[in-house]
Amino acid sequence: MPDPAAPSRLERLIDALKQFYGLLPSPPSDAFQLFVWETLAYQSTPGQRNSAFNALRRNRSLTPDSMEKIAPKKLHESVVMTGSYLEQRTRALKTAIRVFQQHPDIHAAIGRELPVAYEAIGLLPQTGPEGIGERMLLYVGGHKTVPQDSGVGRVIRRLGYDEPPESELPESIDAWRRACTFLTHHAAATCTDKDPHCHVCPLRPDCPYGQDH
Repeated sequence: MPDPAAPSRLERLIDALKQFYGLLPSPPSDAFQLFVWETLAYQSTPGQRNSAFNALRRNRSLTPDSMEKIAPKKLHESVVMTGSYLEQRTRALKTAIRVFQQHPDIHAAIGRELPVAYEAIGLLPQTGPEGIGERMLLYVGGHKTVPQDSGVGRVIRRLGYDEPPESELPESIDAWRRACTFLTHHAAATCTDKDPHCHVCPLRPDCPYGQDH
């Protein structure tokens, strides 16, 4: 008879990722900062995202008002660290500045009941990165959800799940956030869309896709 206290398969996989990657920076819990984080992360590596985000932090430009006032050259120098899509990222950030200034209650609204949270998220720029709505719900609002972006979805499918295994996660919202953080990083660093690095993947012994590649 299975031990109800034993960790689920997904918990074991997340623990393996934690041992493999070590501590990872958690996405911000502030709505505007999370939008910036996700905008910088789109189609870039975790290292490029971190460099760009930390540069903006050093320039104290991680609020709508401070980012609006930053010198264009400094904003450019930070965003260009992501390596690509400079124009699209800059446009999304500038649009987000206006939205957050016009709707300063977005952050609080995302933490309320889901209809209110979705309405607030709907105000965000449509040029924003894929899956940002679910990430807003998870990291900002504390709602238990697994983001349905292509990266996390790819990892989940390759592990043999037909849909996000939400029932395998503990009740703690921190556990949900930790799972998303490691799955997202794994998708970007190892379980990539093209040429995944299955030969070094810590999940390969328990991954149907990895055992075939």
